[in-house]
Amino acid sequence: MKIETLQAAARAAYEASDAARKEIQPRFRSVDVETKADGSPVTEADRAAETVMRDILRKAFPEFGVMGEEFGSEGPLDVHWVLDPIDGTIAFSRGIPLYSTLIALVEDGTPVLGLIDLPALDERIVGWHGGGCRLNNQPVHVSTRTDARGALIAHGDAYCFDLAGQRDAYLELAGRYPLFRGYTDAFGHAQVITGGVDAMVDMDLNPWDAAATQVLIPEAGGKCIARERPGQKLDLVFGSPALVDELMEILER
Repeated sequence: MKIETLQAAARAAYEASDAARKEIQPRFRSVDVETKADGSPVTEADRAAETVMRDILRKAFPEFGVMGEEFGSEGPLDVHWVLDPIDGTIAFSRGIPLYSTLIALVEDGTPVLGLIDLPALDERIVGWHGGGCRLNNQPVHVSTRTDARGALIAHGDAYCFDLAGQRDAYLELAGRYPLFRGYTDAFGHAQVITGGVDAMVDMDLNPWDAAATQVLIPEAGGKCIARERPGQKLDLVFGSPALVDELMEILER
C-alpha cells in the first residue's frame, strides 16, 4: 500500500478515534452491562462507538471493508478495517480507566496500520508499515532489555492460558520472572509498545484484539510472534526481541 494511502488512512483513523471518545467517555461509570452469547460483556458505549467509527471510515474509504467486534463484517476483505470500540469492556464497566479503542487496517491478511487509543489517559499510539510508531505524535520504541533478570513481563488473564493449553507455561513464567504482572488487554500492549513493559504474553485473542499490535510492535522496533489457533484465535508474544525469543522457548516446550 502506498505511503500516501497509509497517511490518509491514519488521518481517518484519528477522526474515527476522536468520534469514539465522544461516545465512550460520557458513558464511563454510568452505563449498564449486558452479556453476549459468548459470555463476554458489552455496553451501549461499545455499540455507539463502533457505529460512528464505521460511518467515518466507510465514508473516507468506501472501497475498504470493515470488520468490528460488535457488528461483524461488511464489504470486501482484501483490504479492510478491523475495529474494537472498547477493548477492556470489563475494566470499562467496572469503572477502571484502562480500556482502549483499537483500529487496524489489514491488507491481504497482514496488518499495515494500527492505532491504540487510551481515552481516560489521553494517550494515543499510531503507526503504519514503514512509518514508525508514535505516542501523542512523539516517536516511541520498545524496550531493548536482553537480560531476563529484572525484566517486567506482562500477561493477560490466566484463564486464557488454559484456553490455549498453556497452563504449565503460565506457571513456569510466574516462577521464572519475579515481575510477571497482569497488565491485561491493549493497555498492556500499549505499555510494551512504549517501552515501560519489556515483553508480554497474551493468549486466546480475537483478530480485533491483536491486529493493531501486530503492526505497532515492529514499527516500534520490537518483535511480535503470532500463533494462529482454531476459531480465528491468536496467541501473541511481543516486545524486546531477545526476551520474545526467550519466552517462545518456554511456550514451545
